[in-house]
Amino acid sequence: MPDIMETRCTPLDAISDVALACASGNPQALFAAVDDCVGRVLRQALCTVNRYDARNERLTRLYSSDPSSYPVGGSKEKAGTAWGRHVLHERRLFVGEGVEAIRESFDDHATIQALGLRSVINVPIVAHDTCLGTLNLLMQTEAVDASMVQWAQLAGLLATPGFLSVSSDR
Repeated sequence: MPDIMETRCTPLDAISDVALACASGNPQALFAAVDDCVGRVLRQALCTVNRYDARNERLTRLYSSDPSSYPVGGSKEKAGTAWGRHVLHERRLFVGEGVEAIRESFDDHATIQALGLRSVINVPIVAHDTCLGTLNLLMQTEAVDASMVQWAQLAGLLATPGFLSVSSDR
């Protein structure tokens, strides 16, 4: 993990790209710009964005930085899972550090491990008192610190307009 002081201005250099993508009304472009912006600090190896269907307790992938491993349109059932209660129902951020934490929380833990990913930050995207989905950032580093969580939360806020435009298309 680079020193946050070394990278402080670098992610903000990409904020104009996030603003342009947001103004374009293209959720895919916005999610990609947010991925790039926060990646300058977190150095995540995988970023996915999932829309939440509360009625069916299902997440459907809207964006993936690795579409060969995690294609757009893929979905996951989260009914009755501790992770689903924590992130989707209670709308709380989830931090998983280490292979065991990932194994306990995700059915696709073997794929995650095969990609060399050892930590995750899942950010619930909430607007108008509704959980719209999640922004998921997976890193090769095992440890997640407070500044990484703050950057992930900021990324979630920046991605929210993309979720709102997708939600209005339903």
